[in-house]
Amino acid sequence: MLQRKKLPFEYNKDRSFFESLGDWIGDVFYDIMPEHGFELRDEQIFMAFQLERAFQEKKVMLSEAGVGTGKTIVYLLYAICYARYTGKPAIIACADESLIEQLVKPDGDIAKIDKMLHLNIDARLAKSDEQYLCIKKLEQKINMPEHKGSTFGDIYKELPEFAKKQGTMQTFEPYGDRKQYPDLKDEKWQHINWDVFQNCTLCDVRHRCGKTLTREHVRNSSDIIICSHDYYMQHVWTSDARKREGQLPLLPEYSSVVFDEGHLLEVSAQKALSYKMKDYVLIELFERLLQNDIREKFALLMEEFVETIDVFFEVLETSSKRIEGSNRMTVNLDEQLQGVALKLKQLVSTIGDELVFESETFVLDEYETKVIDEHLDEMMYALTLLLGENDAIIWSEEDEDGFTLITMPKTVKEVLRDKVFQNKKPYIFSSATLSENESFNYVTNSLGIDDYLSFSVASPFNYEENMTVNAPFIKSSNAKIEALNESIKQSEGRALVLCNSKKELQELRDGLKSNLPWELFVEGEKEITALIEKFQKDEHSILCAKSLWEGLDIPGNALKNVIIYSLPFPPNDPVFEAKRAESGDPYWEIDVPYMLLRLRQGIGRLIRTSNDSGSIVILDEKLLDDKKLLEKVKGILPNGVALEN
Repeated sequence: MLQRKKLPFEYNKDRSFFESLGDWIGDVFYDIMPEHGFELRDEQIFMAFQLERAFQEKKVMLSEAGVGTGKTIVYLLYAICYARYTGKPAIIACADESLIEQLVKPDGDIAKIDKMLHLNIDARLAKSDEQYLCIKKLEQKINMPEHKGSTFGDIYKELPEFAKKQGTMQTFEPYGDRKQYPDLKDEKWQHINWDVFQNCTLCDVRHRCGKTLTREHVRNSSDIIICSHDYYMQHVWTSDARKREGQLPLLPEYSSVVFDEGHLLEVSAQKALSYKMKDYVLIELFERLLQNDIREKFALLMEEFVETIDVFFEVLETSSKRIEGSNRMTVNLDEQLQGVALKLKQLVSTIGDELVFESETFVLDEYETKVIDEHLDEMMYALTLLLGENDAIIWSEEDEDGFTLITMPKTVKEVLRDKVFQNKKPYIFSSATLSENESFNYVTNSLGIDDYLSFSVASPFNYEENMTVNAPFIKSSNAKIEALNESIKQSEGRALVLCNSKKELQELRDGLKSNLPWELFVEGEKEITALIEKFQKDEHSILCAKSLWEGLDIPGNALKNVIIYSLPFPPNDPVFEAKRAESGDPYWEIDVPYMLLRLRQGIGRLIRTSNDSGSIVILDEKLLDDKKLLEKVKGILPNGVALEN
C-alpha cells in the first residue's frame, strides 16, 4: 500500500479541499512564483482557475493555451495535489518519448516547481515497450558469427550482472532504456529492442528483463506517472486481458489523466487497437503446444493451422503493392486472399473450442493456455476486421523476417467513449492546437467525447516584433537546397530543419553535410534526446528531424531559425487513404487541415520565451503555386506576422 504524501496546504471540514487548493494556487502564482523570478502571466492564472472546475466536477477539459502561457506548470500543480488528495497517482501522457524526457530534464518544469515549492515530487517514467532492450534479441545477436566483437557484444558486457544470470535476484537497478545508448543509431537499436512479436508472457528471462522490472517500479509512484500516449492507450486496451492472465495492468489505479499535445491522441488509440500478424510468431506458439501430450485430433488441427498460415502469407505477399514514400503496402483483398483468410478464421474458432476441452485434461500448462487463448482472440479480431466491409484499415509491411499483416479499426471513438471518457475522472487535454475555426468538434467527434468543458487562451508573446516568416520562390530541388543553405548561413547555424520522411532526412544529410562549417545533427544517427541536448549546447549547430514538430522546447540563442523543408501533409498510406475515401473533398477536408495543424506546431518551436526572436522559412513550391493554399497558411500565422516572399 502506497503511503499518501503530504499536501502543501491544510484543509478541514470548514474549508474543503478545493477551496484550500484554490487559495494555495493563488498564492503560488501571485506571490511565490514572482519571488522566484517567474513572470506573472494573466493567461496562466486564467488557465489555472479553469482547470480547477475540471478537477472539481471530474470532467473532460479541452485546454487550448498558446506558447508561453506556462500550461505545463498549471496542470502539474493540479495533478500532483489531486493525486495526494485521492491517494492515487496522476497520469501525464505525452505525445512521444522525447517530450517525456523534456518534462523530466534537470531544468524542466517538474524540477522547477519541486525546487520552488519543496514538494519532493515522486515522478516516474513509463516508456513505450520499444524503448527497452530485449535480452533475448541481444543474446541471439551476440551468438551470431557476423556479430562477434560488434557493438552488440559491448552492450551485453555493460549489462548489470543480475541481467545475465538465471536465479533469484537480491537487488536490481533500472537498465535497458534507449536513452542509455545515446550513440547507437536507430537502425541498430531496432535489432535489439523489444518489438511486438516478442512473446514476453512466456519468456524465460522476463523476471530479469529491464522493461518488466521498470514497470514494477513505475506502478508504485505516489504522485505522477509520465508515459507516452501509446503507453496509456496500450494500458487501456490490454488491461482486461492482463487481468485474465493473472497479470497486473500496465498502470495502477489513477486519479486523473493529462494528455499533453492531446490533439495527437487519436493516432495512438488507433495504433493500440491495431493487430500485427506474422507467420513465424504464430507458428512458434502452436509448435509449443505440439510438444505436449495432446490428443491426435488437436495435433492434426495444429498442423493444418501451420500449413494454412503459410499459404495465407504467400497470398498476402502477391496481393501487396508498394506505396511510394512509405514502408506500408496496400493490400488487395481479392477472392483468393478472402478465401484463405476465411479458412484461417474458421480454424482459429475451432482451435479455440478444442483448446478449452484440451485444457480440462490438465495436459497443458494453465498459464500458457491463457496466453494462447489471448492470441487466438486477437487473431480472430484481426481476421474479422480483415473480412469486414469498410470497417478496417489494412496494410502490409516487409522486413528481413518476411511479411506482416496489420489491421486497424477506422474509428476508435466508440471504444474510447466506453473504456475511457465515460469514467468519472478529470481528463485534461493540453495543447496549443486543439480547435479549428474556434470549434473543438474535430477533436471531440474523433475521440468520442460527448460532455466536456473547454477554453482557449492566446500566447502572451509579441510575435509581430520577434518573428519573421519567409517563403522563397523555388523552382527546382537544387534551388531548394541552395535556399536551405543560404538560410542557415544567415542565422549562422542555430537552425531546426523540419521534414516529413526518412527520404527527406537523407536529402538534408546529403545537401548540408559538406557545405556548412557548423555541426549537423540528423535524427536517427543517435538517440533523439541526446541529439536535442547536443543541439542545445552547441549554439551554432543544426538539427534535422521529422518527429519534432511538437513539444520541442529550446529557448535562447541555440534556436533562431526554424526551416520547414516541406509542408507537413499527411502521407499516402492506407490510414489516410481510408480517411480520404470517406471525404467529398479529401485535399481540403483531410490533407490541408492536418497540414495546417502540424505547421502551427512547427512554427511554435521558434519563440519559447518573451526574449526569443528569429525566423520561419518555408521551402515548399506548393505554397507559391496555389493561392488558396497560400491564404490558408497566412491564416494560421500568429497575429501581426506577415508572410513574405
